[in-house]
Amino acid sequence: MGVVAEVWRSSVRLLTNSPQLINNGSHHHKSALWKWRFFSSHPKRTVMWTWVCGFMLFSLGVISLLTGHVVSHLEWYSQQLSKRSLDMSRREPIDVWKSKYSKFFYGCSERGRSFPPAAQEHSSNGYLLIAASGGLNQQRTGITDAVVVARILNATLVVPELDHHSYWKDDSDFNDIFDVNWFISSLAKDVTIVKRVPDRVMRSMEKPPYTMRVPRKSTPEYYLDQVLPILLRRHVLQLTKFDYRLANDLDEDMQKLRCRVNYHALRFTKRIQSVGMKVVKRMRKMAKRFIAVHLRFEPDMLAFSGCDFGGGEKERAELAEIRKRWDTLPDLDPLEERKRGKCPLTPHEVGLMLRALGFANDTYIYVASGEIYGGEKTLRPLRELFPNFYTKEMLANDELKPLLPYSSRLAAIDYIVSDESDVFITNNNGNMAKILAGRRRYMGHKRTIRPNAKKLSALFMDREKMEWQTFAKKVKSCQRGFMGDPDEFKPGRGEFHEYPQSCICQRPFSYDKTSTDDEEDDIPEENHNSTSFRHEHLSSADHERDEVFPD
Repeated sequence: MGVVAEVWRSSVRLLTNSPQLINNGSHHHKSALWKWRFFSSHPKRTVMWTWVCGFMLFSLGVISLLTGHVVSHLEWYSQQLSKRSLDMSRREPIDVWKSKYSKFFYGCSERGRSFPPAAQEHSSNGYLLIAASGGLNQQRTGITDAVVVARILNATLVVPELDHHSYWKDDSDFNDIFDVNWFISSLAKDVTIVKRVPDRVMRSMEKPPYTMRVPRKSTPEYYLDQVLPILLRRHVLQLTKFDYRLANDLDEDMQKLRCRVNYHALRFTKRIQSVGMKVVKRMRKMAKRFIAVHLRFEPDMLAFSGCDFGGGEKERAELAEIRKRWDTLPDLDPLEERKRGKCPLTPHEVGLMLRALGFANDTYIYVASGEIYGGEKTLRPLRELFPNFYTKEMLANDELKPLLPYSSRLAAIDYIVSDESDVFITNNNGNMAKILAGRRRYMGHKRTIRPNAKKLSALFMDREKMEWQTFAKKVKSCQRGFMGDPDEFKPGRGEFHEYPQSCICQRPFSYDKTSTDDEEDDIPEENHNSTSFRHEHLSSADHERDEVFPD
């Protein structure tokens, strides 16, 4: 009781010494009770701490009722309790299928009341043309940021042009992949978007549209100072190689606009959605739950990484030839790159990681990939670890035939299935991995596993020197913090497309029962990660170069 008495005295001193008092005591009293009752159910080893904190908050709540006020630091204590609950989850065994706390977080990107309506076409500062760059997900970041840049410039956005000259050689246009009419109408309150510059405007121009490329991650101030004057003078402006050309940190209204574009406005065409969902249904028919593994193990990725993947002199010669495509790449030490965690995991290493984490060999897996370097020989170890191994070609061969000439449309199928999976795993940290990780966080923190490549590389190199139980224990340890849990958020760090923290809100912790896997009744239906909700506003795809690829 000495500890309790000290906490009580601390709370009294806090009340008497703090001049910062606020109203709404009853509201904070309820919040305190929620936290106290939630933590009373944790394991015995934390009972004393949580009981003391709960007693302190309960006492402050009672005092607030008597005085009509509440100490301003009460909210701070509530936040600390919430933070501690997530910290405690790190000490518990990992549930590989679902995060214990995911149900308390949801996407929230609604337009603020103070966000002015979009400028109409006739009153805007001009027409903004965007030429996206790279593969589909890389282009998708450009499309998302193009809408925000048009808003910053008070410009009319012309539907972006997709890259037909990238490594993937896909000549699909925007309307071949995305529902262009939905894209325009769903963003009408934010930005005015047109399909093309009007003929009367083009005829009135004395010169062709001015073309420029802005630096990577340019700030809104740069666009206002350097781009807007040109737009006002020329009235039609084209920005080329448009990927990652907008700063990561923006004000909250602009970040939420990014989310409205990324997670709602970019919906695939009905044809692509139909094929994708057929694959999902065929996976669900075989298994109640399944995992999707994105293998970015194409020749270009391996060549660019500068890593060694165990294929001997033949592999080194082949990848060196592909590497000549980039003139400015430095010579890299493959071993040093692996130690630094810069090498994508091989399919075999992915399989070992998953088995070590606890996925049984009867788990159904869907493999999303392009051309795997080494073909079936490279995939065989993964198949042996997980015999229930499927791809889009295995599940929808006939439906895929019209899409075969178009890598981006095929990539969209992989994206849909990966997004709908119970667990998503990636072997790299490229565009697909980041974009899909951000979407799954926004849609309710569905389990998303990314490898802690730096620590795993050392384990893989030494795995023959240790027993399987030891290896598995070490894998579980180094993967904590890389499992897609809500407490992995680090505000202000990482790419916004991967960590859309401005667009994720938190519900109060449940105060009438502990959070369990079957506790779904208290979550509003519209916020469930159901197929009907998630793919009414679907996003984009896979099969592309990593962000670090040069322009």
